[in-house]
Amino acid sequence: MIGNDVVDLDLARWQSAWERKGFLEKLFLPHEQQLIWAAENPELMVWNLWTRKEAAYKIFNRQTQIRSFNPLDFSCMLNDTFEGTVTIKNKIYTTHTEIQESKIYTIAVCDSALFSKIQVISPEATISKENGIPYWIHPSTKTKNPASITHHGRFWNGIFLES
Repeated sequence: MIGNDVVDLDLARWQSAWERKGFLEKLFLPHEQQLIWAAENPELMVWNLWTRKEAAYKIFNRQTQIRSFNPLDFSCMLNDTFEGTVTIKNKIYTTHTEIQESKIYTIAVCDSALFSKIQVISPEATISKENGIPYWIHPSTKTKNPASITHHGRFWNGIFLES
C-alpha cells in the first residue's frame, strides 16, 4: 500500500500561522517539536513532518478503514531530511520526502520494497473511487490499481503500484 502528500509552501505560508501559540502542540509530538525547533529551517520541518503524517494516514486508513485522523497518533522518526518512518498503533510506514523551493512532497509505503513499484499517474488520468479510496484503471487492460492522490495549491501528484 502507498500514500502521498504535497504541500505548496507559498500557500501554506499564506494559510497557516504555524508559529502561533498551540499550533505545534496540536499536531506534533514533543520529539517532533524538538526536530522543528532544532532545524535550520523550522518552517520546512513543520511541513516535512506534516506530509509524512498525511501520507502514512492514507495507508493506515486503507488498512484499517478508520477515517479519523489525529496527528498526535502518528510518530515521525527521521533517518535524515529525506528518509524516515511514521508509526501508528504498531504499524510502521517508510517515507521518502522531496523538498523543493516551492513544495514538499512525501511518499509513504508499508514495505520499502514497494518504492520500486511506484508509478506516476498523469493528472489527465481517470481515477475511480470505492468507499472514498482512489484507484487508477489501466486504459488497455482495465486492471484496477491502488492509487494515492494529493493536491495542494498549485500542485497535484498521483501515484499507483504497478501490478
